[in-house]
Amino acid sequence: MMNIVLVEPDIPWNTGNIGRTCVGTKSALHLVGRLGFSLKDKYLKRAGLDYWQDLNLKTYSDWDEFERNIPENKEYYFFEKDGSKMFWEARFAPHSYLIFGSETKGFPQSIIEKYKNSFYKIPMKGPIRSLNLSTAVGIAIYEAIRQTRVVKE
Repeated sequence: MMNIVLVEPDIPWNTGNIGRTCVGTKSALHLVGRLGFSLKDKYLKRAGLDYWQDLNLKTYSDWDEFERNIPENKEYYFFEKDGSKMFWEARFAPHSYLIFGSETKGFPQSIIEKYKNSFYKIPMKGPIRSLNLSTAVGIAIYEAIRQTRVVKE
C-alpha cells in the first residue's frame, strides 16, 4: 500500500479527487496540519463521489504528530515544482510516503530544510507555474505503482 500525504491542503475538490485516486489504488491518504476546508465539505465529498466511505483516511494536527505516528525507516518522497531531482529518479518502495505541500503555500521551510535531499519535481514545459495538485499526485502515485507493482490487476 502506498501513502499519499497532503500537508495543509487548501482546496476541497483537489483533496476529494486525490481521495478517489487513493481508493482506486488502495493507497492511504494522510492529511497533515490545518486544512483549508472541513472534511464535511460538500465539494470534497462531491469530488470523491460515493467512494469517500472507502477511503483509508488519517489526519494529524501537525507535521510532528504525523512523524510520531509513522514507523521508523519509512521512505519519504517530497514533490515540489523546484525539487532538485526529477521524479523518475526516485526509487520507490512498497509503503512509500509521497508527500505534497499546500496548493497555495507549498511546504513549510522547516520541512524543506530537514528533507532537502528528498525533493522531486515533475517536469513542466510552457507558461504555467505548477501542475494541479491532484494531477501531480496522480502522476507520482502511478509511477510508484509501476515501479513496485503494489496494485495488481
